[in-house]
Amino acid sequence: MVAVATDSSSTSSNDKPRRVRRTRMTGAERRQQLLEIGRTLFAEKGFEGTSVEEIAAKAGVSKPVVYEHFGGKEGLYAVVVDREMRRLLDMVTSSLTAGHPRELCEQAAFALLDYIEEYTDGFRILVRDSPIPQSTGTFASLISDIATQVEDILGREFKSRGFDPKLAPLYAQALVGMVALTGQWWLDVRKPKKAEVAAHLVNLAWHGLDGLEQKPRLIGHRKS
Repeated sequence: MVAVATDSSSTSSNDKPRRVRRTRMTGAERRQQLLEIGRTLFAEKGFEGTSVEEIAAKAGVSKPVVYEHFGGKEGLYAVVVDREMRRLLDMVTSSLTAGHPRELCEQAAFALLDYIEEYTDGFRILVRDSPIPQSTGTFASLISDIATQVEDILGREFKSRGFDPKLAPLYAQALVGMVALTGQWWLDVRKPKKAEVAAHLVNLAWHGLDGLEQKPRLIGHRKS
């Protein structure tokens, strides 16, 4: 004999229908839900194109709930951006574990591409100009923070090769900026595959560094 599950909310013609009980979210759960919804909408429509009404509607709550948790759209946006910036910086920083400089370049490139692939909405938000001040700064300042991590690596490599280690910050900014801009392009095209993109980035970066002149010269007419 097969047991059939019955719906406790079903009623006979003489009974009144029972209301379905909904499990209420905790404050932490509601906050997380609003963050995820806001993240998706900000990535799709931008800050200006997203409204508190739409955020509340998608969460199935009233507008005051959004204000209660974040003080408004600006507060929600600030938390979303700060969280994504910390996530990207942590991913890049924790990836730099190799000893060989070339492999470190690979790890940094993969970290950024991994973030773009896994947290696409977050990256779309970060590369937009933020309409409000952020406690963690801007995307440009984030790239500068990542470059600082690479700067130490390049400084040691420059010193071992007889180059001026004071130039490491300049080259670190150039390398990280190259990867970041390539990442913005790859965000939409997604071709070639991630590993191939990383390989080409490192190819340009490493062989460019490998062939550096100690005192580079300009070959054009302009000298200043």
